[in-house]
Amino acid sequence: MPLGPRTFPGPPPTAPGAGDADANQKEIPVEDTSALLTTVGLCVIGSTVALLIWGRLHPIVPLALTPAVGALLAGFSTAEIGEFFSSGLSQVIEVAIMLIFAIVFFGIIIDSGLFNPLIRGLILATRGKVVLVAIGTSLMAIVAHVDGAGASTFLLVIPALLPLYKALNMSRYLLLLLVVMSASVFNMIPWGGPLGRAASAVDEDVIELYQPLLAVQAISVLLIVLFAAYLGTREKRRIAAAVSAGDLPAQEGVSVRRIADDFSAEREKEAQQLGGDVRRNRTVLTMNAVLLLTVVTVMMAGLVPPALAFILGVAAALPLNVRTAQGQMERVRAHAPAALMTTSILFAASIFLGVLNESGMLASIATSALLVVPEGVGPQLHLVVGFFGVPLDLLTSTDAYYFSLLPLVDATAGEFGVDTTSTLYAMLIGNVTGTFMSPFTAGTWLAVGLVGGQIGKHIRYSFLPLWFMSILLILVAVAPGVIGL
Repeated sequence: MPLGPRTFPGPPPTAPGAGDADANQKEIPVEDTSALLTTVGLCVIGSTVALLIWGRLHPIVPLALTPAVGALLAGFSTAEIGEFFSSGLSQVIEVAIMLIFAIVFFGIIIDSGLFNPLIRGLILATRGKVVLVAIGTSLMAIVAHVDGAGASTFLLVIPALLPLYKALNMSRYLLLLLVVMSASVFNMIPWGGPLGRAASAVDEDVIELYQPLLAVQAISVLLIVLFAAYLGTREKRRIAAAVSAGDLPAQEGVSVRRIADDFSAEREKEAQQLGGDVRRNRTVLTMNAVLLLTVVTVMMAGLVPPALAFILGVAAALPLNVRTAQGQMERVRAHAPAALMTTSILFAASIFLGVLNESGMLASIATSALLVVPEGVGPQLHLVVGFFGVPLDLLTSTDAYYFSLLPLVDATAGEFGVDTTSTLYAMLIGNVTGTFMSPFTAGTWLAVGLVGGQIGKHIRYSFLPLWFMSILLILVAVAPGVIGL
């Protein structure tokens, strides 16, 4: 089904919550109603973003309470707010179910050790060469981020490579930059947080949205490898200059095999901690690889809904990898916190999305914005916001960006004939590379902590490269028409 420009109904002819039962009820002029909805809507969006940026509250609190209070102040009844919630819930329910089971599925697959040999092989392939280490870092992060979770990616890649970086006098902030850039770009997968949030915010099918992004991701992998080679070459020159100046000692005889062995030993230790119920042999690994390819292929081909694909995947992965029912329960319990954290935010966001869309607030704001946005800028509004996606990551959280800013830009740009998908892709691609540079993302702090760095230095080191990559990827997406002009 083609996805065209979004249209929004005009403001209600009477006061919000007014019914036909009371014929003597005084009608409120359309202009007053529109002004009320615009004012309350802007207050809801602004206060939600401010509270999310403040960071002292769990995202559930502002995403649920702020729109509910705003709807009451706008004159809507509790019954109507319940209807708004039901409408918003219908937007997020399928994505939320998919994310729950996707996180559990990939968690089980990673526990099986399926990717360990590949990562060990990449470590050995670098041969202790600075440029190859930089390229290998990017490839490892891409492979490790197959589950769409930043925390597991960082825990798998950074501890494995940090000794190699130290041995070669390479900057820990280069390691951080390469890992977050690669993980962020690959985070456009359907079960990753950004696309799932974006799909929920505009009520579109996540798999249908992802299919045009496949080509963009394929090109982005090539661009990241080339960029990693450039950064590796620059780092090699820096190290050589520092050694020549006597600021760094020359490093010789770095044992890449020992570092790879340490990685394998650490993964084996983690496997032993899982207990004897978990199967770890070549046959199981092969079957896990087949299962992973089957689930992803079936989902991408549209043979079954994404949620069903991952539910069936979990149902197959549990007995394949764990012998007993108790052990299977432990594996689900181990990955449940990550699944609950992501989906609880989506469910809370259903109140925010339902109130903004169904009350007419978003439509009223968009109509008012037409009076402010210059005629010449309107058709390119999505590109303007997309180009500033990485800087906006330093001002807004992921939830604020997708649940507050995206619907507002979509509604406004839609009045100038811009497709919802073009707005979504521009804002997603422009923002996603900065996900793990943002201080409002928990994974950023984990990554910085693992390298023993400082958040300010990470931002200064990574900001321009990540922003450059985001703009480059927007241009890549514009060329084949994924993002419409």
